[in-house]
Amino acid sequence: MIGTVVNIVYLVLCVALIATVLLQSGRSAGLGAIAGGAQSLVGKKKGLDETLGKVTTYLAVGFMLVTIVMVLV
Repeated sequence: MIGTVVNIVYLVLCVALIATVLLQSGRSAGLGAIAGGAQSLVGKKKGLDETLGKVTTYLAVGFMLVTIVMVLV
């Protein structure tokens, strides 16, 4: 029973971690260059990038902890 719960939490953490990493803007131009000068007109979403960075950190720590729990269970 507990193994199933841990596996479900692990799966949710994996999907959430992948989503937050993919939502972050890259440090270089990368795919942002496709949009042209749109970022220069609208500006960067600095607050969103900082929030996604913090969420990614928390999810990564949770991922590591759940991985350790999975090994022990």
